[in-house]
Amino acid sequence: MNFISMNLVTLLYLVASVCFIQALKGLSSPSNARAGNTYGMIGMAIAAVTTVALIFKLKAEISGGGMGFPLVLLGVVVGGAIGTIAAKKVEMTKMPELVAAMH
Repeated sequence: MNFISMNLVTLLYLVASVCFIQALKGLSSPSNARAGNTYGMIGMAIAAVTTVALIFKLKAEISGGGMGFPLVLLGVVVGGAIGTIAAKKVEMTKMPELVAAMH
């Protein structure tokens, strides 16, 4: 994964940021909510893939050959499982509680 440069990482994070801003703009009215959600999903996909690529590129520096990457992966899996369980338990009328749980 040495194909990714720091300039490309910066550009991809900038594109993801613009997508997040467009998502907030789209979610401000019900008529644009689908577009807002789409922008948010695209932005998050770009940010997640960029972060994983960056972790692989800097793997030796981050972990020194130790347990760094497996611990990050474990954190993502545990956090994702907790978020999934919380999201399935909360009813639609209790969205503020879901947002609070995710934070």
